Amino acid sequence: MPLRFTLRQLEYFIAVGEAGSIALAADKVNVTAPSMSSAIAQLEAGFGVQLFTRRHSQGSVLTPTGERFIEQARLVIEAADKLNDMANIYTGSVRGSLRVGCMRTFVQVMVPQLRRSFEDQYENVDFGQLELDQAQIFEALRSSRIDVALTYDLSLPSDIDFQPLRSLPPYVMVDVAHPLASRREVSAADLVDHDMVLLDLPHSSDYFLSLFRALGRRPRIAERTAEVSVQRSLVANGFGFGISNMRTVADSAMDGKPLKFIPLDSEVPPLQLGIAMSRAAHVSRTIQAFIDHCHEAADAGKLPGISS
Repeated sequence: MPLRFTLRQLEYFIAVGEAGSIALAADKVNVTAPSMSSAIAQLEAGFGVQLFTRRHSQGSVLTPTGERFIEQARLVIEAADKLNDMANIYTGSVRGSLRVGCMRTFVQVMVPQLRRSFEDQYENVDFGQLELDQAQIFEALRSSRIDVALTYDLSLPSDIDFQPLRSLPPYVMVDVAHPLASRREVSAADLVDHDMVLLDLPHSSDYFLSLFRALGRRPRIAERTAEVSVQRSLVANGFGFGISNMRTVADSAMDGKPLKFIPLDSEVPPLQLGIAMSRAAHVSRTIQAFIDHCHEAADAGKLPGISS
């Protein structure tokens, strides 16, 4: 009996189901929306079921049948990936797709350069990256939307495996005119009465606020933002101090204004930068090659974008 679907159709189906929109999914996988819409229509016709409800205001919403089908579609794609990996093992090659999730707080300073060096070494790998916060990373690993993630050891659940790459102690960012700018080190007690620009992301904000917990007081939060570049610009323009666990090579905001980075003396353990994976995931030859590449860069002190 001939198959009623192609792997490409299943990939498009999963992409639309995750994006909630044919237009967004088409942009994500770099195909035209009509091509993706046609593939979904062929898939529905082949199975004789409706996978999506199309709503003008809500995009493409999975039907109850679609919800069940997408679970099985992911398993089929995973099995196909294992076949590819088996071929890679026998031929000694590293090839195929690699989907990497990246913590959005540092993706811009680390991942492009790390990706470039990896792709230069393994030119047959189709590398895709996705910028996420910590909660989204856990969800994407569990649903197999990504194979592996570069992130911190923040609030790690039991079903996520984590391999540390580097310890990242906290730094305080201030503008050059800030009263604490000349200090060589500061404590939470030094900061608590100054305005703070909080990087307000799931799990991340809890960590930054935990640095003040021993004082029994909360810092004076003047501004909140989910974007690192916005936080840095607000700090550089005198709206308050910020806290970061990554001191970048460039000590300036996007608008060119300078920043001062001061070590924060704290009893709270520093964050660990590392690689996260689902414990249930299959580690392909390609995934392992990327993990090894990251460890080699960390061991050589050459993780991109990070200043010692």
